[in-house]
Amino acid sequence: MNAYVTGLTARDSSFVTTANTDQPAVSRVEAYIRAQDFARPTLVIDTEAVARQFAALAQGLGRARIHYAVKANPAPEILRKLHSLGSNFDAASRVELQMCLDAGAAPEQLSFGNTIKRASDIAWAHEQGIDLFAVDAEEEIEKIAANAPGARVYLRIIVDATEAEWPLTRKFGSGRDKALALIAMAKDYGLNPVGLSFHVGSQTRRAAMWAPILDQVAAVWHAAKAEGHELTLLNIGGGFPAFYGREIDAPALYAAEVMRLVQERFGDVPEIMAEPGRGLVAEAGMIAAEVLLVSKKSDDDLHRWVYLDIGRFSGLAETEGEAIRYQFATARDHETTGACILAGPSCDSADVLYEKQPVQLPLGLRAGDKVMIRACGAYTSTYASVGFNGFPPLDVVAI
Repeated sequence: MNAYVTGLTARDSSFVTTANTDQPAVSRVEAYIRAQDFARPTLVIDTEAVARQFAALAQGLGRARIHYAVKANPAPEILRKLHSLGSNFDAASRVELQMCLDAGAAPEQLSFGNTIKRASDIAWAHEQGIDLFAVDAEEEIEKIAANAPGARVYLRIIVDATEAEWPLTRKFGSGRDKALALIAMAKDYGLNPVGLSFHVGSQTRRAAMWAPILDQVAAVWHAAKAEGHELTLLNIGGGFPAFYGREIDAPALYAAEVMRLVQERFGDVPEIMAEPGRGLVAEAGMIAAEVLLVSKKSDDDLHRWVYLDIGRFSGLAETEGEAIRYQFATARDHETTGACILAGPSCDSADVLYEKQPVQLPLGLRAGDKVMIRACGAYTSTYASVGFNGFPPLDVVAI
């Protein structure tokens, strides 16, 4: 049996069969990585797996429109594939908006979803025909009114008590106590305040975790309607999870349950947006990496240190706080395993991936061994844009 095929789950992407019937199926990405040599860490993305995940989420979301969160992975191959499937896009910057336009998206398929925008970028977007903007503060309303007069805006609000593994509750959003005043202000400035947005937090593993968040947003929604504001758009944001070793619901079932919870609280909202990023592309990508060193700090050290050629500053930023637990496979997975501390190659002492919860890796692991890191399609290449310490950013290959 090929040792790369270990710990496969029903959530692995795009399986291809092997000639030997005793061997389990291998995903397209794993087969590609196994067959190649890589001079440096490389992210391999399976666009077919992205398409299948899009179809599953779209099935569960029903009438809600998917606006892919471009920041998760802006690879042109992904943007073109999703555009061909009818996806809309949520962009955080002028560059991301341009990438979507270059991929064939029409201006009406784009949302400028960052609440912190340069005035000149607002004006540029408006000139391109983009008419939907996120806001969460008075000054942002003023900027949009001055640079995109008459535009549609949705107000992002802060939500509390999220159960997400990566909460997103502080930097973005307006307090719920300010929401009605901001909606009224947008209207006074000649804008069209069409609705609300929020984010349950990245990697919200179970749909049931959305319920208390939706309750908070619904209270603002119904209060705004009671004051006469004609809200027509609910942007439910992202939070759709990927598999990192802990059980999650299947994507279609997860999305359908979220929509059921939305329907219970909001009724028949004319327009619903969803912004999956991680949940669309994470499982479609794997990183080919290499062991640089295995060592112990002392003879009685309980754990080995395993250093990879990729670390926190070259793609694995989401290991911050050990929040995202990536899954690893090696050519030695038939061997006995033991706990190890996993670290990156840079000279920064913060470049340690997993120490509080050590990782089980083969005891025979040596420098030069290939390591495959699963479910790396989201928030890896985008976090690896600078060659810190001379270690190059991730290469990206789409198949």
